[in-house]
Amino acid sequence: MTRDRHDAAGRPALIAGFATPPATQAYAQGVAGQTADGHFSDFTRQRIRLSSIGVGTFPGAATPDTDQRVAEIVSRALCQGLNVIDCAAHYRYGRALPAVGAGLREAMAAGVSREAVFLISKGGFLTYDGGRPADPEAWFEQHITAAGLGSREDLAKGAHLLSPAYIDYQIERSRVEMGVETLDAFLVDQPEVHIPEIGKEHLNRKLVGVFTQLERAVQERRIRYYGISTYDGFRVETDDARFQSIPALLGLAERAAREATGQERARHHFKLVQLPFNQVMLEGFTRFNCATGAGNVAATLQACHQLNVYVMASHTMLKGHLARESLDVVSRSLAGLANPAQRALQFNRSTPGLGTTLVGISDPAHLDDALAVAKIAPVERKAYLSMYQRAE
Repeated sequence: MTRDRHDAAGRPALIAGFATPPATQAYAQGVAGQTADGHFSDFTRQRIRLSSIGVGTFPGAATPDTDQRVAEIVSRALCQGLNVIDCAAHYRYGRALPAVGAGLREAMAAGVSREAVFLISKGGFLTYDGGRPADPEAWFEQHITAAGLGSREDLAKGAHLLSPAYIDYQIERSRVEMGVETLDAFLVDQPEVHIPEIGKEHLNRKLVGVFTQLERAVQERRIRYYGISTYDGFRVETDDARFQSIPALLGLAERAAREATGQERARHHFKLVQLPFNQVMLEGFTRFNCATGAGNVAATLQACHQLNVYVMASHTMLKGHLARESLDVVSRSLAGLANPAQRALQFNRSTPGLGTTLVGISDPAHLDDALAVAKIAPVERKAYLSMYQRAE
């Protein structure tokens, strides 16, 4: 529930709560008339029900008009069967977070429970308020170094800062700007960008420190779960320096849980990953690059299923290309759908092992496509796999 008070800055008090099994199950039942069977799946073994399509909030200009549209899109999506909202501290120069919060409050006013919604934020990329500063180096010294949030040794590509203090700052910023006490998940965004500069071994040491801070945030109920979002890390071959192994990351998380709690048998909360997946970027399903530790080598989606990690897809529309044109085999197999955007969503959400496909939306018409796809059942496994065979 929302507390009837405001903070010192005059903003509404933070909304208490987080996604729970009973509330998400009730939500799925409540929108059964607007969504098809198979639209919801369980978030690992937690039995939290998540929609097969989630709303991403990256697109759009950093303007008040976009803020309003995003808030309306989030509210409408939550009211009509999409209960996963993905954001990041740096999206639209920090404006995406409060827009998501406004949409959440609108949906709650319409009867949606906070406990029925799964809210994600991400961190790592520098958050510039309002736009890139004229003097990035001076900005870094003033806002990062002087504030004790990190050093230039923590910076990669001049834009990605990986330090426990900065990740913690972005958790706090995400909570406050979104207006919630607890984020359902917080992801470290594209940590592999540091590998070309410092190597994988050094990156892993840094990730242990960051994961330890994330485990502490779980203890403090500021977040519930954490993980990473990658672009290259899960898709490349194992001999590529950028390769990220799911079992290795879980090992780092186990170490972090021990350090955060002081308990040798502490359980980690690394439960979610994001990676690009679409008709063209198929590696998460087709590239067997992950030794699971259970005697088999699997693709990322299969490995995550075995290891109790939930998978979300980013880049569903391939930067808009798949919203305009589908691959021929997908067009033929999903000919009953209205347009390429709907086919792109249906292809992804039907992929075995993929829990939620995210789509960035700043145009209400694009939300219409997502809601239309939610009304039909995902493609059955045999028919889905036949698209790969027919494409050969």
